Amino acid sequence: MSIKKSGPVKIKSIPELHSLFHLNKPDHPLVSVIDFENIKFDDREIWKSFFYDFYCVACKIGSSGKFKYGQRDYDFDDGMMSFTKPGQIFSVTNISNNPVTGFMLVFKADFIRHSALGKVINTYGFFSYAIAEALHLSEKENEIIMTLLQQIKNELKNNIDNYSQDLVISHIDLLLNYSRRFHNRQFLTRNAENNDLLIKIEEILRDYLNTKASISGLPTVQYLSEELNMSPSYLSDMLRNLLGQNAQTYIQNFIINEAKDLISTTNLSVKEIAYNLGFQHPQSFSSMFKKKTHQTPLQYRALFN
Repeated sequence: MSIKKSGPVKIKSIPELHSLFHLNKPDHPLVSVIDFENIKFDDREIWKSFFYDFYCVACKIGSSGKFKYGQRDYDFDDGMMSFTKPGQIFSVTNISNNPVTGFMLVFKADFIRHSALGKVINTYGFFSYAIAEALHLSEKENEIIMTLLQQIKNELKNNIDNYSQDLVISHIDLLLNYSRRFHNRQFLTRNAENNDLLIKIEEILRDYLNTKASISGLPTVQYLSEELNMSPSYLSDMLRNLLGQNAQTYIQNFIINEAKDLISTTNLSVKEIAYNLGFQHPQSFSSMFKKKTHQTPLQYRALFN
């Protein structure tokens, strides 16, 4: 395998990954469960910037180095569950020989493509979190995940037959559904942190509307997520769990509330309010306002006259 120093190295297949870890060939070319105790990172250039061409779900205790996902470090190095999809860039530095336990499940998209899981896996937000938000498991949750990973590993060790693929996919599907439940629990148990984040979101949006909207247009989910150093999908998942609405809906509702204040407390025209809030066309503002409030801006203003 040739390694280009000019960019991240693509690890194209699961057999190639096994070879890089000096492991035996996988029992199945499209899916594997690797024991972290058998993984040894070394000082090769490849680990400084690489990406997989397959999905990876890892559950581990202990740290063998400093992991970076995209441009950010993982938020927790010891005892975590992580999720990555094809094409996401990793780096491993400060490599150590510290003991690590747990499993890494890797599977190609082709393995699940024609299954029900293949049709919905892209909706699982935890596969696309640019912030590398690790899932922190309780002891009981960790036991459930480890058991499922071990069951997948055992099934792959059995003689491959007509039932093998369906059984392994069903285990992966169950594993990801438990992960969704545990992610939801993690959102709900971080109340203080989430409340601070909601305050921060309001500050960012209010500052944008006051200083940038008239020039740059409406605030976007991408802008808000970048200001918060998180991905759009993680932001939407967080708001959905906290408030029952995704990031786009949250921003629209925030704008409408700001519009209500301007309509009811100032003499600005509807056109002026629309431009101040970032709308290019007053008609677009009026349409959104009516959709959200079931009133036109002028009808709403009449309530205060």
